[in-house]
Amino acid sequence: MGHQNTKLPRAKGANILMLGLDSAGKSTLLYKFRYKDVFLTLPTIGFNVDMIDAGKDFTLTFWDVGGQKKMRELWSNFLDDADGLLYVVDSSDKRRLEESRREFELILKNESLKNVPVVVLANKQDLPGALNAEEITRKFKMKKYCSDRNWYVQPCCAITGEGLAESLQRLSTFAKQYSKSKETFT
Repeated sequence: MGHQNTKLPRAKGANILMLGLDSAGKSTLLYKFRYKDVFLTLPTIGFNVDMIDAGKDFTLTFWDVGGQKKMRELWSNFLDDADGLLYVVDSSDKRRLEESRREFELILKNESLKNVPVVVLANKQDLPGALNAEEITRKFKMKKYCSDRNWYVQPCCAITGEGLAESLQRLSTFAKQYSKSKETFT
């Protein structure tokens, strides 16, 4: 048996900031990413952090920050090291879509998030009257706000897990490209 190098390659990774209004489904999605199960979650006061293995030695660290009004004032504290933004929308809650869009627009205007790739999760697709990806793309003016970055709108359902594998895939692809471009510029 020859000598084997026991040093494991350090997994590369990216920080993903997970934002959205309260009750959009962020924490439920995070549990589903990790455990493939559904937990009853309480409103997040503060934030959850979880590392999800995105395959090929690449780890995504999710920062799931509470979405209540008083928490949103703290969102900007989390922007600095983000390699990707995962913005979760309750597609079925027509009453709050405008509020969600306003918060989204505000966050994208922040200097720290310049060029950071965005995946919008159009969650709760299982509910009647949920807007589809095209409608969310239009309503959230994605083409206008995200012209300077990679972006994608992914329909999903946290309860069934539909669309979640695709969104993880998309996030890690975007985040890898973004980290590469950062290395080039610094």
